[in-house]
Amino acid sequence: MNKKLNTSKDSLHKEDSELQTFGCRHTNPDICSNNSLPGVCAFTSDDCICKKPPRSWKRIFEELKKKEKK
Repeated sequence: MNKKLNTSKDSLHKEDSELQTFGCRHTNPDICSNNSLPGVCAFTSDDCICKKPPRSWKRIFEELKKKEKK
């Protein structure tokens, strides 16, 4: 697993949206039920996009979006 893809929750990436993230946004990717799932997990996809971020991601995404607008 490429730990560099475990991104912090401090800033947004241009590929982030409410439904996906660039890299992994889980605090502990090892316990993610989608870890290493082809086509879903950032660690196994060619584009490094997580298609099933944590349930808290939508809230975090909105908070980061507001923070960046300031």
